Amino acid sequence: MRIYTPEVSAEPLPVLVLFHGGGFIAGSPDSHDGGARELCALAQAIVVSVDYRLAPENRFPAAAEDCHAALLWAAAHAAELGGDATRLAITGDSAGGNLAAAVALMNRDRGGPALALQVLVYPVIDPACATPSARANGEGYLLTTASMKWMWSLYVNGADDYANPYAAPIAAASLAGLPPALVITAEFDPLRDEGEAYGRALEAAGVPTTISRYDGMIHGFASCFDITPRAREAAGEVARALQAAWA
Repeated sequence: MRIYTPEVSAEPLPVLVLFHGGGFIAGSPDSHDGGARELCALAQAIVVSVDYRLAPENRFPAAAEDCHAALLWAAAHAAELGGDATRLAITGDSAGGNLAAAVALMNRDRGGPALALQVLVYPVIDPACATPSARANGEGYLLTTASMKWMWSLYVNGADDYANPYAAPIAAASLAGLPPALVITAEFDPLRDEGEAYGRALEAAGVPTTISRYDGMIHGFASCFDITPRAREAAGEVARALQAAWA
């Protein structure tokens, strides 16, 4: 894990546990260093960025278990970091959004620490990859539907894993009792519809949920601080939602 702390702060600080994207097979705290720094500064929170095990060398449930273990560690050691274990949240983008959703489910099922918010940024939710956005945006917008199916195949051990909600959150029998959610999607993203469908399913289960679509954007935009001002806009929306949840 890599731990970020705001330069000027009043302790104890809230704690955000971050799971990077990369299709389950790539990415690291290095690849998501910029986003972690932005959230640390904007949300005035300690950010714990998790270097979980990657597929295909380590298939499901390795990454999900690593991420939940990191959350438990952050809660247990918050005071040592200058943090407040009663103000926790989780976030992830793309495959990291899948892992954040999975950790929220695991944490509920296992009686883990209370979470103020789960922030899912264009999350990977449904291995079917058959939504209208997966068809309409499946080629030409950076992430392709074909590559998404390939990365799913490298993550799971076989088709049976698609029925496990810790691998595919869409398979959860119930979403009741999960922490409030902010779901961010991009208009020209194959994953747009599955993320928004999961947000609506959370709402239907009684989970306070905000779904925020960024029109004109593609998958990955929220990490592109040097390319589009909307990346910082998204980071600001996440920071405000976190501050409101922790308040």
